Amino acid sequence: MTSGTHGSAPQGPRTPGPPAQGSRTPGPPAQGSRTPGPPARGSRTAGSPARKQIHLAAHFPGVNNTTVWADPRSRSQIEFSSFEHLARTAERGLFDFFFLAEGLRLREHKGRIHDLDVVGRPESLTVLSALAAVTDRLGLAATVNATFNEPYELARRLASLDHLSGGRAAWNVVTSSDAFTGENFRRGGFLDRADRYTRAAEFVATARELWDSWTPGADGAPGGPRPFAHSGRHFAISGEFGVDRPPQGHPVVIQAGDSPEGREFAASAADVIFTRHGTLEAGRAFYADVKGRLARYGRGPEDLKIMPGVTFVLGDTAAEAQERATEIRRQQVSPQNALLAAEQVWGVDLSAYDPDGPLPDIDPDPESTLVQGRVRVGDVLAVAEKWRALSRAKGLSLHQTVIETTARQSFIGTPAAVAEQLDEFVRTDAADGFILVPHLTPGGLDEFVERVVPLLQERGAFRTEYEGATLRSHLGLSEPARKG
Repeated sequence: MTSGTHGSAPQGPRTPGPPAQGSRTPGPPAQGSRTPGPPARGSRTAGSPARKQIHLAAHFPGVNNTTVWADPRSRSQIEFSSFEHLARTAERGLFDFFFLAEGLRLREHKGRIHDLDVVGRPESLTVLSALAAVTDRLGLAATVNATFNEPYELARRLASLDHLSGGRAAWNVVTSSDAFTGENFRRGGFLDRADRYTRAAEFVATARELWDSWTPGADGAPGGPRPFAHSGRHFAISGEFGVDRPPQGHPVVIQAGDSPEGREFAASAADVIFTRHGTLEAGRAFYADVKGRLARYGRGPEDLKIMPGVTFVLGDTAAEAQERATEIRRQQVSPQNALLAAEQVWGVDLSAYDPDGPLPDIDPDPESTLVQGRVRVGDVLAVAEKWRALSRAKGLSLHQTVIETTARQSFIGTPAAVAEQLDEFVRTDAADGFILVPHLTPGGLDEFVERVVPLLQERGAFRTEYEGATLRSHLGLSEPARKG
């Protein structure tokens, strides 16, 4: 993917340009009416149904190997200017929100830090608080771990961000099964899967109780705290909450994951589910499954947005885009990362293997504890057989096999082709929108905003201005009713 204009491509989304880069006053020029309300539902003729709109978010990669460091345009992952660049670009493109990932440990392999990972990243909510001052409408979503935090403190920080930003805060709820992360906290080790999700569900419910614990004032006057008390399996707290109810009622809650437990958690408690599925058919099946769970919690299909994380590579031709995608993936999988990926399948120490040699000729160990606390890959015997068949058919080394089997580029092609694919996913109920994960920091979103967003707008599939002021209004979500 390259930045800039190619050929006669559209010159950017149909909205005034980005705010001045030197100014720290909130964001872009006026986008039309400032009256909060639901997002535009697209152009239509009288009597015709509204066209389903695409929701878009921009993901700033966290602890992973997404970023292509070798690209000469790659910049700092920790300087504020990088966060600001991506956020301003997303707001210029009228995105719903900026999504900041976070990891609580440095990933290592045999005592060595992963060579393509980010280290030294500032804490997410601190970064988003700074971004609130240089953006005007863009939602601000932080990944915060529910396994290693506490409800009162996190609810206070999220409410503060919602007030500072005028109602644009979101919390991406994640859990951790990572023993290495656990060692960074007083609770050593890791929680088993069932406890991770019961703790997360109670955590979110407790945070909502705290946000609702302020008594509203009369005639718009500030309210005041009233005593709260929560007693459950994981938390027993009481007192008075120190921050007024957030402007959105509750910050938007995002759930990351697509396991059965994650789907049920999202259906019961989340506003957005951040997931991953590679094909249109898989997306439709996931969409139907998760939306079908909502009724048992008294919720409707519009109460939960399904937004898979996706990557994209653009080119002036399909062949050019494919060539770029191949080179990007080669740079995202180092020899060290390839060995780690193979260990997660085989469950044995492969440090003595040559990544440029063949796959292991031994069978995987499904009962291995080598990768305990790391992500496993499902049926390891089936995965290993699939890898071997591919390796034999194409004559691939271990390194090459991992590159091919773990490819992450979701949408590859010309801007017109990518716009068509995105629209098809949403029109046919495979997704409500997408969380875009650029491979380049911080300019990886620029080309998408300049070349794809205008095409989505021409289709009537994406807004041409912000109509509301809060993240809930962008997403078409109602304010939660106050309880208690």
